[in-house]
Amino acid sequence: MSTARKETTGRTLLVALVLCIVCSVIVAGAAVSLKPVQTSNKQLDRKKNILSAAGMFAPGEHGAAEIEELFGRFTVRMVDLDSGEYLSEEQLARPELAPERYDQIKAAKDPKLSEALPGDADIAGIKRREKVAQVYLLEEEGRLQKIVLPIRGYGLWSTLYGFLVLEGDASTVVGLAYYDQKETPGLGGEVDNPKWKALWPGKQVFDAEGAVSIDIVKGSVNRDSPAAVHQVDGLSGATLTSNGVEHMLHFWLGERGFGPYLSRIRGGQA
Repeated sequence: MSTARKETTGRTLLVALVLCIVCSVIVAGAAVSLKPVQTSNKQLDRKKNILSAAGMFAPGEHGAAEIEELFGRFTVRMVDLDSGEYLSEEQLARPELAPERYDQIKAAKDPKLSEALPGDADIAGIKRREKVAQVYLLEEEGRLQKIVLPIRGYGLWSTLYGFLVLEGDASTVVGLAYYDQKETPGLGGEVDNPKWKALWPGKQVFDAEGAVSIDIVKGSVNRDSPAAVHQVDGLSGATLTSNGVEHMLHFWLGERGFGPYLSRIRGGQA
């Protein structure tokens, strides 16, 4: 009796172990086989968000071919954030800086490709800033029409990832869109509300002296104020998220972000 029970227990454990191994192999195999599809979908979603922020993409279902065709109108350039200049051909020859493979978020975690930010400079709460950033340019008839800048920064509960799109004058907002954020639904999560995003087009991010001037005000903007062109209504009940958006814009438009690059464009040097 005792021996039979031991044999039965042993067989049960053996069967359970074999099932665990088989299931693990199946799950691992599925993960590996699906990774290219997941990567492709992620890239497609990124392109879709860029087009949306640029005002070239109406809400609704759109096929991959349509997204690729529209996105194909953009030129991807690599920018040295310190100098504001485009990378040279020699720099682009480095595998880790190849535009088609460069991952800006991963680069920010690599000590060789990024730098730690001192506390007083880290107003966006990102801790490290990559040395090189990708920008997306839309040109028509030889003239720069739109500039897409990737931005990120901490809100209340999460880091918000998105795109700020400027007109070719490097100062007027075309649109602002976030593609990844975990703020409170109905409060900070309203950064993704079309009504709030519709407040941004036409706003000026720099003043006459070139200083970052975009602000998110508590409550509503006084439309009669001369400063209204630099202001956007705050998110109701989400002061900390609103502050986070303002801080990340001031960071990425400032000297440690795209400030030097945008200054070169406004000066006709880029």
